[in-house]
Parts: sequence; structure tokens; C-alpha cells
Amino acid sequence: MSPERYELIVLGAGPAGEKGAAQAAYFGRRVALVERLPHVGGASINTGTVPSKTLRETALYFSGLRQRGLYGVDYTVKADLTVRDFMFREREVVTSLRTKAAQNLERHHVTLVHGTGSFEDAHTIRVRSDDHPDRLLTGNVVLIATGSRPYRPAEIPLDDRLVMDSDTVLRMDRIPKSLVVVGAGVIGCEYASMFSALGIEVTLTGGRDRLLPFLDFEIGERLRRQMAELGVRMRLGTGVERYELLGDRVRLALSTGETLEVEKVLIAAGRVGNTEELDLPRIGIKPDSRGLLKVTEHYQTELSHVYAAGDVIGFPALAAVSMEQARVAMCHAFDLKYKTRVASLLPIAIYTIPEVAMAGETEETCRQKHLPYCVGRAFYGDNARGQIVGDLAGEIKLLFSPVDQGLLGVHVIGEIASELIHVGLACLQLGGTLDFFIQAVFNYPTLGEAYKYAAYDGLGNLTRMKAGEPASPGQPPLPDSRR
Repeated sequence: MSPERYELIVLGAGPAGEKGAAQAAYFGRRVALVERLPHVGGASINTGTVPSKTLRETALYFSGLRQRGLYGVDYTVKADLTVRDFMFREREVVTSLRTKAAQNLERHHVTLVHGTGSFEDAHTIRVRSDDHPDRLLTGNVVLIATGSRPYRPAEIPLDDRLVMDSDTVLRMDRIPKSLVVVGAGVIGCEYASMFSALGIEVTLTGGRDRLLPFLDFEIGERLRRQMAELGVRMRLGTGVERYELLGDRVRLALSTGETLEVEKVLIAAGRVGNTEELDLPRIGIKPDSRGLLKVTEHYQTELSHVYAAGDVIGFPALAAVSMEQARVAMCHAFDLKYKTRVASLLPIAIYTIPEVAMAGETEETCRQKHLPYCVGRAFYGDNARGQIVGDLAGEIKLLFSPVDQGLLGVHVIGEIASELIHVGLACLQLGGTLDFFIQAVFNYPTLGEAYKYAAYDGLGNLTRMKAGEPASPGQPPLPDSRR
């Protein structure tokens, strides 16, 4: 069998694979992309990022949560809500984005090869498919972008009917009345708040005694309180010791001695890299125990011509970062002099209800690094747009240096936090100070205007700090969003 020759072979058509392939092809390289699933887009479009975020919007729509407290109307979820109702918008969005990803590859003249790829040798990929004979592809450069999947611990009876992971929960047979989410990480918190918004009785369990410990403590605590107000029952610092399937229900024994009996269980126990089918030992590359690959600053593996990007290399495993990693990798591989590194400051967004986003330092990391800092805050409840949209509990929090007022960190919780964070990120990226927010003109009424008042609050706190007086309070009582 004579191999087909390419300058680049990409394994996996998720965000990293698609953008890496398109980057090289844009600069004239001959590229083949291997994808084992029928559709391009990877977990980001098909099972993870896009579906879960679309379902979040669906939950907000059906629950009327955004309208509660407005116009004197109290919305409730309609009693006959079906899985088809809940999933309709998700299917529409996923189909549309799959099409756009495929069109992007076609526009860049990337050869798409469907099948399971594995290394025949360091430069050759064998592609196996049930419908076609094997194909051999040989390339000067290989990019591994095979992504990840939910971790399924052997001791948990995942039957994908009663006990599901974050992929199979999207295919559940019915909307349950009660649900336990095991794992209080990002995915667990997102699904817990989403299902609770629909009126489902949700219990969230997690081994740590703090919600999302990478968040600034104040913001994490505010999220915990708002999720509790939404109806999520927290069992933090608690593990599940036993699962018992009982026909159409599941009984869980918790480490505290408590027993829960519910209709469905969602396991959110992290993810593992999709590397087991690549036959990597054949070329001397060894993934870690979670299937993840080690790479250099240029995203090279142990073999200099074999690169890896995206979820398959682990943290931060964000779609936006995965795309940039692949672009940087391909620019290095082909000496394109176009993009040499991924930005050191990354925006992190969590699509819980409410949304949370951050960039830069937290109060905890400032203390760990012995960085002097001061805080400025503004609350949506004091903002005209916050009053208009009915989000009275949101907050923008700025951390800055008391020496030169240079911005150190930005934290947002509330409506469109994932969008608002980019204002603060831009200031951070450019080395800006509080004066940027003071001097800028923000449209009125907007939530973005809260940045200016957070900066004013920060200046006030700085004056009080220098005078030895206490700063403004950081945790006002949460307003009752059901009012």
C-alpha cells in the first residue's frame, strides 16, 4: 500500500485540530485531518462545551429565571416539559456549528479522512474504518489533537441510564425529579445549577470543603450562596461510598453516613486524554495515567516533529486556549513567524447560574506571592442595567497594586460575566491601571459601567488603607432574586 503524502497530519477534528489544520493550510501546507467520529467539532461542539452552554440557555428560558422578579411575574417550569423540548435548541446549535467547522476545513483545502488513526511509524498514520480499506498517510509533521472524554471510575456503576457521565447525560431518557451530581468541579457545578433552575431537586457532592478553590474566595463563596438560593443542596467535603441501583432509582451512601435516594446520578469526576488508540508506545511516546501527553513550550512531544495541543495535554483544557495552542504549534513547526506563544493571561469563564469569570490574581494568590494589593468592588444591584435585567446579586471585583494602582486581577459574577471579563482582561494584558476605568466612557445603562464604579471604590479603599481605616465591605447580603 503506497502512503498518501502530506506536510501535516492532524489527529482529531476538535477546536485544536481544526484550527491547527487551518493555520498550516492557510500558509500553503498540504494537510490531512483524521477524525474517527462522523462529525467534526470534537467534544467542544458535539458533547461538551457548546451543548452544555446551550442547555444552560434552554434551562434559563424554560425556567423564566431571568424574568423572575420582573413585572411582578413568578415563572415556573411547565409540568409537561420533555427531553425533546429540552434538547431541541441544543441539536440546532450543534448542527450549525458542525457545518461551520466542516466548511472552514473545506475552505482551507484540508483533506478530511474519517476513521481511527494510529501510528504505523513516527511519520506514518494508519487510518482504519469499518466502511473503507485502511489508508496510510505520511507527513513531515504530526499534530495530536484527539481531545478527552469523561473519566469513568471502575468502582462506579455507570449504566448511562440511572448513573451517567457528562456525555451521556445529554441523552437521558427523561427529565428526572431528583438528581445527585458527584463532583463539585466546573462541570459538576454547571450542571447542578442548570438542572436546579429547572426545578429538579439537585444535591451536589464533592470531596473538597470549598466550591471551586481556584476562584477568589469571596467570589467562590458568593457563587455557593447563590447556587444554594437557586435550590442546590451542597454536600461539600463529602464523598460517595456506595451506589445501589434500585430499578428506576439510585441509593447513595455518603461518607457522612447520610443516605440519598434519587432518580438519576451524574458523575463529574474529571476527564482522560484520548490516546489509547494511537499506538504511541510504537514511536516512544508515553502518556501519563490519565492519557495526557507532556509537551514543551512549543507543544512538541518527545519526538520533535510530533506536536500535541488541546485537552490531550491537560490543563487548562479550554476550547479557546486549545485553538491558540494548536496555532502556536503549527507556526513553530513550519517556521511561520506569525504567532509565537499563547498569551500568559487567560480568561476563565464558568457557565454556572450565575456565570463566573476571572483573569489574573486572586486575593489568595496575591498573599501567596507576597504581592501588596487593594480591592475595588461594584455590585449589579447599584447599577442601572443590573436593575433593568433583574440581576441584583452580581459583582465586579478588581485587585490592584496600592503602589502604582496597576491592575492585578479581575473577577466577575453575574449576568454575562463571561463577556464582561474581556474588558478587564484587556486592561491587564496591556499593563493598565485603575485610571483606565476612571478615564474611559462606558455606555449608560450597561453592566460594563460597573467597572468605573469598582475603580472608584478601589480608590476610596486605597485612601482608607493609607489612613489606617477599614475598607468597604466585600459581601453585602444577597438580594432575594425571587422577590
